[in-house]
Amino acid sequence: MVSTPEPDGGLADDAAAVRSALSGGQDGFRVLMQRHREAIFRFVRGYVGEDSEAMDLTQDCFVAAFAALHRYDLQRSFRSWLLRIAVNKCHDWNRRRTVRRFFTFALPEEEAFRVPDTAPGPEENLASAMEVARINAAIAELPANLKEPLLLCAIEGFSQDETARVLGVSRKAVETRIYRARQKLSQVLQG
Repeated sequence: MVSTPEPDGGLADDAAAVRSALSGGQDGFRVLMQRHREAIFRFVRGYVGEDSEAMDLTQDCFVAAFAALHRYDLQRSFRSWLLRIAVNKCHDWNRRRTVRRFFTFALPEEEAFRVPDTAPGPEENLASAMEVARINAAIAELPANLKEPLLLCAIEGFSQDETARVLGVSRKAVETRIYRARQKLSQVLQG
């Protein structure tokens, strides 16, 4: 009886194919690729959504797997081990894509030097500081009954009810005094 050669070159299981590949046999690599490439491709394509990217990542998976084949545990499922590599490659791809997407919105270097600096200059800082000093001086000149509720509500962040309790007056009195304080400040600052 003539025996017909096995289609996988006599490498009936993944462990035998791995042993063959580790000993330098090209048949081992070929058999492992034939057995698992479609499953890996389906998984990767489902992850990335593009055939061309999936092909590249599938190839990367097998290259990484064959480079690390000496670390494969023959007692475990080869497909599971290979799928773990595929998951890691997909995560790497996703991180790279996120970084690329971020840099897509970045300006080219030559344009980045032409982006204006919007931070205030020394003159603007001085003018702003002088304006704040002018406002503080105007508030200081207000009568105490107008200044106190304004400072408590506007500067300290108290509610009108809290301010009324602190000053011992009604909420309506606080509201009226703040209104008058703002009117007086507006007159002083405009005049």
